[in-house]
Amino acid sequence: MKSLEQLVQQIPKGYSETMINGKKYGVTRSDFNEGKSLKVFAEELGGNEFISFNFYKLSSPTLKPCEMPREKVIAFLEAFNKNV
Repeated sequence: MKSLEQLVQQIPKGYSETMINGKKYGVTRSDFNEGKSLKVFAEELGGNEFISFNFYKLSSPTLKPCEMPREKVIAFLEAFNKNV
């Protein structure tokens, strides 16, 4: 099983597209602070679903979902991993 940091790092920098549970998503990853923090925003193309979170590489990696349950973000990352 991959660590949270490994799951996050699998998302390519910039814009990409992926299929998650039969839905197509546009995914944007932006890195900041020399790669020590990043933001991911994914939106269902042609739908209403979205995923948004920040990730910080501190002494203990920290995931900060934006107005959604942590479990929703983790499920997205795990599904994304299966498509890589």
